[in-house]
Amino acid sequence: MNITHQNTDALNAVITVELSPEDYNPPVDKAIKEQAKKAKLPGFRPGLVPTSHIRRTYGKAILFDEVNRIVNDKIGEYIDGQKLEVLGQPLPKEDDNIDYNWDFNDTFSFNYEIGLAPEFESPFSEKSKFTQYIIKADEKTLEERMKSLRRSYGKMTNPEISEDGDVLYADLTQLGTDQQPLENGIHKAISLRLDLVEDKKIKKSLIGLQKDSELVIDLAKALKQQDISRVLGISDEEAGALETTEFKLEVKNINRLEEADLTEDFYTKLFGAGAVTNEEEFKAKVREEVEGMLEQNAEQKLQNDIYTEGMEKVKVDLPEDFLKRWLKATNPEIGEAELEEGFADFLKNLKWTLIENQIIRTNDLQVKYEEVLEIAKGRIAAQLRMYGQGEPSEKELAQYAMQLLQDKEQANRLFEEAKALKVFDHLKKLVKLQSKEIEYNKFLELK
Repeated sequence: MNITHQNTDALNAVITVELSPEDYNPPVDKAIKEQAKKAKLPGFRPGLVPTSHIRRTYGKAILFDEVNRIVNDKIGEYIDGQKLEVLGQPLPKEDDNIDYNWDFNDTFSFNYEIGLAPEFESPFSEKSKFTQYIIKADEKTLEERMKSLRRSYGKMTNPEISEDGDVLYADLTQLGTDQQPLENGIHKAISLRLDLVEDKKIKKSLIGLQKDSELVIDLAKALKQQDISRVLGISDEEAGALETTEFKLEVKNINRLEEADLTEDFYTKLFGAGAVTNEEEFKAKVREEVEGMLEQNAEQKLQNDIYTEGMEKVKVDLPEDFLKRWLKATNPEIGEAELEEGFADFLKNLKWTLIENQIIRTNDLQVKYEEVLEIAKGRIAAQLRMYGQGEPSEKELAQYAMQLLQDKEQANRLFEEAKALKVFDHLKKLVKLQSKEIEYNKFLELK
């Protein structure tokens, strides 16, 4: 057996594998014997089928399978031994059209194309500088959160005059171009949340209405298409194909969710007995809660900034032609247009993966099973909370997580997530982070 490789350029190479009968016949003979022991064929007792019969009947198929297995195994060993960093998987060279007899006497020569990862230096060092934002809740954000909490424990009322944030219960009648009810048009009772109305002029016209008030509104201007669908109880497709979007609205009732009073009972429901006793402490507690949640926004911003700098600093070419052939070979259902449409994003993801892999390799970072398991447990706990199923015990959570990791696709996704977190944690210790406080509304203006 002989395996060599030859670079065709800096990013592409061809691996050549040569097999003689001495290389493949021993494992082929072994495979034939194993098949003979398992075979159940008419005229033979189970397990006693002659190997000569198996060779005559199935020999070429077994030979083909064994040669492919040997070639694939040896190519993998060769790549590891030569420390070749390849992209994708080796592909049989398309212009190799040698016809073999497959008579157990052939000397085989197979050529496989490989794409090579480019060499580059890490874009990060102790001199790299990034801003680590400490996001403070601005007054508007605090007030909105406090209002939301008070509404959660408030009561429903029916005021006489509508205000922003109210819900109008009304009859809607679709109008034609003559402003008269459209024949076979839509006529139905609806509920309309005023905070969904985007057009300022229309929203203003809906404020100050009383029961039995009437006006004409253009739903296409007032609402997003998905909100029109929901209000009218029709599909998005039907909403986009309405003959007219002007409707007469007749107010039947007004609902308002009044905010809960700032009382000891309200504070106890939210935070437990004695934790908060007055409005000042309530605001401080909400600030703590909001700013705790905003820490995730700050971390995401730092991750994005690190990603952006890494992608900008690493200027490399990739074996694009090879990668397109590999994608087509591994995804035969993909069309040319679909491939071209998603190829740029594929290259970006691949480039960042190469940067991550270099950081992991050069710093000997390792992703442990326990770390992947913890991420899986976190995902499951969050999902259970979302569906109101309460907090599971640690034992139950571990069992659910291990079941999740038995799914290969899920396990790979969680491993990649753990790897990205490992790299991010390493880079946070490596680079220079400059802390900067910023209010949330200003943070939102950052690119």
